[in-house]
Amino acid sequence: MNDIPAGFLSREGDNGHSRKAKERMLGQRARVIWLGGLSGAGKTTLGLALEQRLLELGFLAQLIDGDIVRHGINSNLQFSLDDRIENIRRVSEVSSLFLKSGVITINCFITPTNAMRRLAREILGEDLLEVFIHAPLEVCENRDPKGLYRKARRGEIADFTGVGSPFEVPEHPDLTVHTHEQGVDECLRQLVDFILPRIRLE
Repeated sequence: MNDIPAGFLSREGDNGHSRKAKERMLGQRARVIWLGGLSGAGKTTLGLALEQRLLELGFLAQLIDGDIVRHGINSNLQFSLDDRIENIRRVSEVSSLFLKSGVITINCFITPTNAMRRLAREILGEDLLEVFIHAPLEVCENRDPKGLYRKARRGEIADFTGVGSPFEVPEHPDLTVHTHEQGVDECLRQLVDFILPRIRLE
């Protein structure tokens, strides 16, 4: 370690390159845009649309959702409360690495409790933008794109959020998007209008 110049390694970045330097290179401020809400509310649909729109506007963004991490870094986790908390903790830590790289991260996770949201906030701090993707349970059940609610009602999925496990309405989201009242294009416009001033470099 004596051969490594002072300041070469830092918690802020790798190989001495600070997050701010990477943000300047990318021309953006890194943020974590956390889309939370019930299954079927439209998180991933909006997340994918937002990722595409930001790329079109010249921003580097990466989407992470439950299906991605459940088949990768969180493949060993189930759906108990403890495993769900660990799921959010790991996703938050991965998002923190993206922040240090200057990348905008779009996270699509149910994140059913306020305690889980506080955990993400503790890890990500002011760089976290919490967006509640809201649709009533009955609307989400009617959509049921993956058939998960039907399986939960038949008892095939235990502790499914909204059926066997509660969903707590976020206490202080930075933005609420009502997908049962607006179409995808209008919801996307609302998201982009909110996010752009927060990812542009001063």
